[in-house]
Amino acid sequence: MPGSYARALEKARSVPADVLIFDLEDAVAPARKPGARAAIYEVLADGGYGKRELAIRVNGRGTEWARDDLAAAAKLPLDAVLLPKVESQDDVRLAERMLDEAGAPATLALWCMIETPLGALHAEAIACSSPRIAALVMGTSDLAKDLRAQAARDRTPLMTALGIGLLAARAYGLAAIDGIHADLDDEAGFEAACRQGRALGFDGKSLIHPKTVAAANRIFAPDPGELDWARRAIAAHAEAVASGSGVTLVDGKLVERLHVEEARRLVALADSIAALERGAAI
Repeated sequence: MPGSYARALEKARSVPADVLIFDLEDAVAPARKPGARAAIYEVLADGGYGKRELAIRVNGRGTEWARDDLAAAAKLPLDAVLLPKVESQDDVRLAERMLDEAGAPATLALWCMIETPLGALHAEAIACSSPRIAALVMGTSDLAKDLRAQAARDRTPLMTALGIGLLAARAYGLAAIDGIHADLDDEAGFEAACRQGRALGFDGKSLIHPKTVAAANRIFAPDPGELDWARRAIAAHAEAVASGSGVTLVDGKLVERLHVEEARRLVALADSIAALERGAAI
């Protein structure tokens, strides 16, 4: 949400997203960046965003606004700072040092956008560059531009970079967030991209309009059939272990420890979604 767009900042209080990202970077014109920073400070002080995670996308290294953005972020009630166009460990460590100097709490996480060829090539180094890092976010629009990739609904030109980003995130226990779908009128294409992102292994998708939230929530959340199978697999495996076996069958499918770990993740995800929805309803 652009920090310079007061209506979006207000509307976000009722948007059922998991994370709200207040933007100071590309969505805000240079002349309006200081005002946007002040506006975000005011709305966060007012609160009303429920149990959603709150993040701010700051301006990147080398810009005239970066230090002031990070100094402000260190004082705000935020869960994360989203760093744009991260290309190296040095980018992360500089931001980390600025946050530390500004007195940021240890709980303030860093999310890194992987949106350039160099960033994609250095994704592994970026992922392990700071204990503050909690997520990698694919910036597919800028990445496609830099690659000179042609638009393709199946996103074939981006598959290498998406895979590298996902591998780096999983290797270091980070969340992995897929990039935006820029055509807001292409509902079928958006849903296809969400299904593809989930199939690849991404945890969620970056969104740029409230009207896309419901579809993303539906596609990335475990469906009732998945949850039913997951719960039965957990129970069946527990019975098998109790009887001295490490494997069992559920609906004719082999279930062993690795399947149970994924089943537990799905159940925990569903419980987390339900808790967030209950919090939003209060």
